[in-house]
Amino acid sequence: MKDDKMVLWFDELELADIPQVGGKNASLGEMRRELIPKGVSIPDGYAVTANAYRYLLKSSGIVEQMKQILSDLDTHDIENLKSRGRQIRSLIYHSPFPKDLEDEIIAAYGKLCEEYGPNTDVAVRSSATAEDLPDASFAGQQETYLNVTGKEDLLEACKKCFASLFTDRAISYRVDKGFDHLSIALSIGVQKMVRSDLATSGVIFSIDTESGFKDAILITGSYGLGETVVQGSVNPDEFFVFKPTLKTGHRPILQKKLGAKEIKMIYATGDGGEATETVPVPQEDRERFCLTDDEILQLARWTTIIEDHYSAEAGYFKPMDIEWGKDGRTGELFILQARPETVQSQKDVNVLESYVLLESREPLVTGTSVGAKIGAGPVQVIKSVEEIRNFKKGEVLVTDMTDPDWEPVMKIASAIVTNKGGRTCHAAIVSRELGVPCIVGTGNGTKALLGVTHATVSCAEGEVGKVYEGILKFEVQRINAKNLTRPRTRIMMNVGNPENAFTLAAIPNDGVGLARLEFIINQYISIHPMALIEFDKVTDAGVRSKIETMTRGYNDRWDFFVDKLAQGVAKIGAAFWPKDVIVRMSDFKSNEYANLIGGSFFEPHEENPMIGFRGASRYYDEKYRAAFTLECEAMKKVRNDMGLTNVKLMIPFCRTVEEGEKVIKVMADRGLVQGENGLEIYMMVEIPSNVVLIEDFGKIFDGFSIGSNDLTQLTLGLDRDSAEVAHIFDERNKAVMDLIRIAITKSNNMGKKIGICGQAPSDYPEFARFLVECGIDSISLNSDTVIKTTVEILETEKALNKS
Repeated sequence: MKDDKMVLWFDELELADIPQVGGKNASLGEMRRELIPKGVSIPDGYAVTANAYRYLLKSSGIVEQMKQILSDLDTHDIENLKSRGRQIRSLIYHSPFPKDLEDEIIAAYGKLCEEYGPNTDVAVRSSATAEDLPDASFAGQQETYLNVTGKEDLLEACKKCFASLFTDRAISYRVDKGFDHLSIALSIGVQKMVRSDLATSGVIFSIDTESGFKDAILITGSYGLGETVVQGSVNPDEFFVFKPTLKTGHRPILQKKLGAKEIKMIYATGDGGEATETVPVPQEDRERFCLTDDEILQLARWTTIIEDHYSAEAGYFKPMDIEWGKDGRTGELFILQARPETVQSQKDVNVLESYVLLESREPLVTGTSVGAKIGAGPVQVIKSVEEIRNFKKGEVLVTDMTDPDWEPVMKIASAIVTNKGGRTCHAAIVSRELGVPCIVGTGNGTKALLGVTHATVSCAEGEVGKVYEGILKFEVQRINAKNLTRPRTRIMMNVGNPENAFTLAAIPNDGVGLARLEFIINQYISIHPMALIEFDKVTDAGVRSKIETMTRGYNDRWDFFVDKLAQGVAKIGAAFWPKDVIVRMSDFKSNEYANLIGGSFFEPHEENPMIGFRGASRYYDEKYRAAFTLECEAMKKVRNDMGLTNVKLMIPFCRTVEEGEKVIKVMADRGLVQGENGLEIYMMVEIPSNVVLIEDFGKIFDGFSIGSNDLTQLTLGLDRDSAEVAHIFDERNKAVMDLIRIAITKSNNMGKKIGICGQAPSDYPEFARFLVECGIDSISLNSDTVIKTTVEILETEKALNKS
């Protein structure tokens, strides 16, 4: 019977064995039994069971002493907590193992050595019997010991693991979660080490950790043993992969973000008695990704297998938190452990909560946002865990990095800021669970905020978190979208920033009516495409050096442009999959293109760029055609390689039908063939000629989107960038509205889709009502007006049906 055993091999275990071996060990057993046949690699090992822990306590007779020590426990008193934890750990550590238990642990280690070699190196990990439950992660509460070799060191590590059930953070956590200290037991996992000290390792979440978007896999990785990523002592590389098209055989790497990766943990080489040590990472390794694309996709495929298995077992969607390692000797990848994700999976998906900053100023420091909240309060810079007794409730905690010893103060912080760490580090995981806004990986937060008395920490502005001096005003908006009816008119969104896409996709919508390439090019590429294609024409040494630095790692510089553009568009396409995402090809004006790095070498000077060399006119022109083909290559990668065929393409500022034909031919020459693989090509209606000849344009384009800003400008003959005539600019002018009505009517008569992606419906409710009355197919809005405008359109449609 398993219930009586002191040692159980992973291959003997399944999820039902959590009471005997804890969540971590039960999960390893489940995966080895069920998922190795499906191709997932997991190192062998065994569990020292909870029975062994209880046997140790009983044989040593220390249970009553433990009860006495805990009788006046006060986790809000840091000194009290430290004292009680220290006393119990000492009691357990100094209790001798019963001889029969010691013999069993050593005998199992001997069998592991038979499998892997003499004195095999193992990881000794704690596995509490209440851990990894759906609403309580217990992440990092107890200790892990790496590179343990030999019988004596193994027994020592096991004793330390048993004692670590009473670390300060574990005691505090159990009190918060309502667990009785003496009803929880500890099991230990003894697992063959993967030599990731010679390669790479990291953490995977099968759900987006910030938005809860369930179709994205987040992989983080760095060099060396995985503790640096888990603890947050490095800023790791980050990779997003899209599950639905991964499962159809595509290669949907949505994002690759290079981390600093300054240090790595390796096996110790000195005689100091330590099993591991931390050393610097060479600069050339820091400047390249720690995983190849094939390795990213392999880990992602394993993640879907693991998630699908655990979801099937549970009978509901069960996202997972996974640790992985790559063996530097064999080059093989391994899954080291897996547990349920415990934050996003517990949220009410019907309640949409958004924090909105009402004031703005230059940030003091920036980093990676964790969550999407805003917090503010007095600033407390703490350099070591010994100083946490000085921390007060409601303060902003600023430190280098956190580990589980910091949790008693993290739960009373208004916000947390760290120098180091990525989205899967300790500070990020715990702050998510606590609901505390957190910014990790600032690099210099402790220096930048030293001497600042009060600060506002904003995670509500995308992936980049910002810390502002002072207490800034903000508001919290909550909407219950559960019973919101969908109108006949499709309500779409204008989306420019891929960083916000997963969050925005949670707002009830019918897709993206306008995804702007300009934002992605400006923020993620910054280099003029012709400066990459014709680099020799860039004669400024400083500009050349900047381009060379930004494109390092690419054999052909233009591949940098294609990759970054494809990843930005793909993230938006994935977020709204399988709904339509209409991507407008680049619509910079010549002065805006000139502001890109290297742009001044390729752009003409125009007196009025707003009506000059822009849009479709560029795409077939010999001066820019090569650059447009890079955009085509990026879109082909999104649709064909990543499988995001919901991405449709749209041509801006197409003055004549002949221009439209030329652009469609250029696209086809680059593999973007209209109608092939479901490709639709739309056109912006923003020039009066587009309305007058819309039936002719309809013969070559699949649909239309009205750009009310440019249409107003050109109908009224004014420059919308000119302050002198700004008072005349109004999309509600009768001439503009008449043109829009004509465009909608004629498009409907042709059976062509027509929507609008201009600013007017977001700004003016009456304009949105006018569009519905005209019979428009879709209205694309700024995200902050979607819910409000949806309600108004429902009322308009209801009134029209009655009349």
